Amino acid sequence: MKEKESKKTIYVPDIAKITRIEEVTPTEKLFNIVFEEPKKQEEFSFKPGQFVELTVFGVGEAPFSITSNPNNKEYFQLCIRNIGNVSGALHRMKEGSKVGIRGPFGNGYFPYEKMKNHNVLIIAGGLGLAPLMSLIRYILDSRDDYKEIMIIYGAVNPASILYKEDIGEWCKRDDIRVCLTVDNPDDKWTGEIGVCTNLIPRVDFPPEDTKVVVCGPPVMYKYVVQELEKKEFAPEDVYLSLERRMECGVGKCNHCHIGNKLSCVDGPVFSLWEIKNLKEAI
Repeated sequence: MKEKESKKTIYVPDIAKITRIEEVTPTEKLFNIVFEEPKKQEEFSFKPGQFVELTVFGVGEAPFSITSNPNNKEYFQLCIRNIGNVSGALHRMKEGSKVGIRGPFGNGYFPYEKMKNHNVLIIAGGLGLAPLMSLIRYILDSRDDYKEIMIIYGAVNPASILYKEDIGEWCKRDDIRVCLTVDNPDDKWTGEIGVCTNLIPRVDFPPEDTKVVVCGPPVMYKYVVQELEKKEFAPEDVYLSLERRMECGVGKCNHCHIGNKLSCVDGPVFSLWEIKNLKEAI
């Protein structure tokens, strides 16, 4: 009995299998993951912006945001950049490999319910598009519940653009606006050039009827916030993901300390109102 109870602890991962691996850029891959226990897979649920802790046995554990639609019960998806020991080991794995999963974690998530019946502005930089994909997919799945939608996405160069197929499909739709830009274009690039903050002045949504979500490299946040403040978006209507700061996921290691908050427990999504006076955050 004690052995069965111990398996329910948040510190012990559930065994899961990688069912599909897709290379999307030279440094990022998508991993579709399914729990070995059918009941666990059936009961697994999360909210946009939450994350899991993934274990590569014999190597270590790391946090990754969930990128799939919460309505998809067949599997959940992670977008992982090859940048460390755990992610590097994952990139060497094959379909069918076993991993450990804890979670989902995070009490702060993108407030998709509050966004209903409002315009939604989504601003992503680089790998920051991945944590936003769960929200975007959910919103598009319930498109009639939201007003105008605009996505601003900036990448370093054309080769590093994530989710090219999804972006291509969004661009074909007439119920969503997509603004894509790169810092370093190649000879074939015909789109916008420069950082994503350059595109914010083009936003024409009324601030009193708009919810804003932001995710990207930490250096980008200060300048995005400055541009949003110029357009008078209320800080309580601007939500930022601080997912890159996370470590253990359960508030024990204190590595994601931000003022009086912990990113993994209190976030990873915060309103600008909550963190605007915490210098560690932005």
